[in-house]
Amino acid sequence: MTRCRVHILRAGACSHPEVMTRRDGSLKPAVFPALAALIVHPVEGAILFDTGYDPAFFEATKAFPEVLYRWMTPVDLPPGETVAEQLPGFGVRPEEVTAVIVSHFHGDHVAGLKRFPKARIFCARAGLDQVRRPGRFARVRQGVLADLAPADINARAVFFEDRPRLPLGPDLSPFEDGADVLGDGSLLAVQLPGHCPGHWGLVVRQDDGQTRFLIADAAWSSGAVRDNVPPPRLTTALLGQTGPWRDTLTALHRLWDRNPALLLTPSHCGEVPTETAHVGD
Repeated sequence: MTRCRVHILRAGACSHPEVMTRRDGSLKPAVFPALAALIVHPVEGAILFDTGYDPAFFEATKAFPEVLYRWMTPVDLPPGETVAEQLPGFGVRPEEVTAVIVSHFHGDHVAGLKRFPKARIFCARAGLDQVRRPGRFARVRQGVLADLAPADINARAVFFEDRPRLPLGPDLSPFEDGADVLGDGSLLAVQLPGHCPGHWGLVVRQDDGQTRFLIADAAWSSGAVRDNVPPPRLTTALLGQTGPWRDTLTALHRLWDRNPALLLTPSHCGEVPTETAHVGD
């Protein structure tokens, strides 16, 4: 089995009331880091799972109605914290990234896409359809900023729906199979319905023997998975579908309960350890 090294990077953060992410949460604002993963494949090289925030996010939200996105989720992006700026510390130049695996097309997950012009873009056809849909208000309401998509995305996109399916194995039950992203079984994309159209996670078998399940926004925190506490209906109905979202969260809770050693990794969880690196370390 092909195994990969995984580095979890923080690429900015946003803040909003915790209660919008779990229905028993506080009304006080909470900080939600935007996490991305650098996956080092032994043959394919540097691959990203999402990109987090990037200055392109601020450029894409200057005008109305896109500025509403920035107002609703204020963003903090310290100097040097974009994925593109961090990669050299891991010995990778942005142009050496061979693929970006997109969990979904919300702005906090794809703001850095244009920084990686030579990468294939693995994504859901249903997700890219959201970017292409007409109506700026409709896109913003669902967290999509069309300007963040590279102009040549149609030529570079490879769809999860078209990849062969492989069984995940009993350690990932109740999830049964995934899309074989690279064709070697190393990265398996798993559909996680509910949060938005075309929302997928990624299973990676790591070179340290552990298995990591990058679950994107199926939950905003590890605690929500452990407690099986979904966001309020206001959030789930606004962004996606309440029933499928809750079913996905329940399945993740069952998985965690059966296999607590699994590295379940939400994209905005402050509990997830992140890495930093510097050239010369």
